[in-house]
Amino acid sequence: MSAQTEQESFSFQAEVVQILDLMVHSLYSNKEIFLRELISNGSDAIDRLRLELLSKSELPEAVGPLQIRVSYDSGARTITVTDNGIGMSRQEVIDHIGTIAKSGTREFLAALTGDQRKDASLIGQFGVGFYSAFIVADRVTLTTRRSGLTAAEGVRWSSDGRGAYTLETAELADRGTTVVLHLREGEDDLLSGYRLRGIITKYSDHISLPIVMPPEKDSADESAEETPVNQASALWARPKSELTEQDYKDFYRHASGDFADPLAWVHSKIEGTYEYTLLLFIPSRAPFDLWIPQAGRGIKLHIRRVFVLEDSGQLMPQYLRFVRGVIDSADLPLNVSRELLQGSRVVDNIRSNATKKMLRLLADMAEKEPEKYAAFWKEFGAVLKEGLAEDFSNRDEIAKLLRFTSTKSASDEPDVSLSDYAGRMKEGQQHIYYLLAPGLAAAKASPHLEAFRKKGIEVLLFGEGEGIDNWVVASLREFDGKRLQSVAQGSGDLSELEDEAEAEAKQQASAELAGLVGQLKAALGERAYDVRVSSRLTTSPACIVANEPEIDINLARRLRGSGLPSQPVLEINPQHPLVRRLNREPADPRLAEWAHVLFDQAVLTLGARIEEPAGFVNRLNDLLVSLSEGDQSR
Repeated sequence: MSAQTEQESFSFQAEVVQILDLMVHSLYSNKEIFLRELISNGSDAIDRLRLELLSKSELPEAVGPLQIRVSYDSGARTITVTDNGIGMSRQEVIDHIGTIAKSGTREFLAALTGDQRKDASLIGQFGVGFYSAFIVADRVTLTTRRSGLTAAEGVRWSSDGRGAYTLETAELADRGTTVVLHLREGEDDLLSGYRLRGIITKYSDHISLPIVMPPEKDSADESAEETPVNQASALWARPKSELTEQDYKDFYRHASGDFADPLAWVHSKIEGTYEYTLLLFIPSRAPFDLWIPQAGRGIKLHIRRVFVLEDSGQLMPQYLRFVRGVIDSADLPLNVSRELLQGSRVVDNIRSNATKKMLRLLADMAEKEPEKYAAFWKEFGAVLKEGLAEDFSNRDEIAKLLRFTSTKSASDEPDVSLSDYAGRMKEGQQHIYYLLAPGLAAAKASPHLEAFRKKGIEVLLFGEGEGIDNWVVASLREFDGKRLQSVAQGSGDLSELEDEAEAEAKQQASAELAGLVGQLKAALGERAYDVRVSSRLTTSPACIVANEPEIDINLARRLRGSGLPSQPVLEINPQHPLVRRLNREPADPRLAEWAHVLFDQAVLTLGARIEEPAGFVNRLNDLLVSLSEGDQSR
């Protein structure tokens, strides 16, 4: 035997050992999933073969029908699963079986709940499905040959699942992969055609490839050939009247790798200038890679029921990247490439209609099933907000789907839509008021809300701060003809809701404090763009707002390290005792120190950073000492 054909031993990656131990000891009650996972892997291998050969203008079925074969041998106590897909080279076997470099193993282990059935549902989602074979087998042998390699370049892999595996070359006439499971003691109930067919029907009936099994040995017809166990038809191509809710759920699990039920789905056949079918699902939970830019999308493009490629952004916009499912077109060539997709009118039409279908599905859910929509918003609301900046043509539809917490909310859960707010606006109110803060707690405690609370005016609280909510305020200038207005920018003019007495009191306060305003402005110098009397404060002595009328204060914060707007305005409360005291004593030698303390306090309540914290503490201590000495002298 040559050196190349000698058997070599390797150790599993540490994470693989953890997975193997889990399979053997923790998920035994869900042992049926091993066949689901091996068949799913075979289906993926055939899909990859189609992609590779179609890119070379070759026909995948040239050497026979593409299929998955399941059989058993009672005498040898083995179950065999074979596919004629793309196969693996020696290095690919080491990369994909010996290690789990890209499957999210750590996330998988962290996601385990202790509930066997729920934990079993995570196996396919995190790409560790092959190891489920060790639930029922104490030894597994895999033989494989990569498409395009010679018969002499086949590989045989074998392991007992205890931390090591062996590799050797094997002479294989055909491409593809065969997995042989040597069953553990007590697993003989699986050595039954009826039992295996039942598992396939339960878990894999929706797979569009034929899953064939040989006839039973006691069959009266000895010449009977292998027959498909599953329907082997593309589910999305079947009439909706033939499909049950469970059919859709089973297909979703297979197509997405998520074994939780989807929240909702849309199945639609589009006919007209272009013909295509959409079967799109909204998951019930966010995938672990939702915020990873390089993560794959969940839409698979088929052409005349043949899988061609996974969407990388052409078929579904970025803000709907959580959508899973299938788009099947009859108007694209089988050897379609990404370059062709980017310049295709067909794809533009598909993308437009698919987007509108999903937004309509969400709108219907929000209207008819608010509790289900609340669950959706909790998982995907932040992603959906991106659509305001990304998708101008559907901005109005997206805006109606947004949910916020407001000063009228009974809890911290975002349950207020812009339509809800508009319907509750006070008579004479012309703006939709909002406050953007670093977090919801900071927003609720902001002094900018004081006058609005006093007047009973609702304010939307954008609590995701400098993150995605900046996209909202930068992209959505108005809703239903009403302009969105930040309570933390501009003059905060509430004249539209003021009565005559309030307007007169405001004018009088401005006149009485004109001298103090000038002194404070002179003391602060360049620190403050302006100082003015506030109409938005009722209990706090001062606050900082942005002077800029066209940019929100928190949007500006990102442009400066301190977190202040580029033109910070100090507003003072004419009714606060401290402001009134300073106004009574214009010759106070410490007035400049009070000015800086007021400014720094307002910076802190804004959630920004004081440039000289030591200076603020020293000034505050000096003022406290002087006040204490003044009290003692009296």
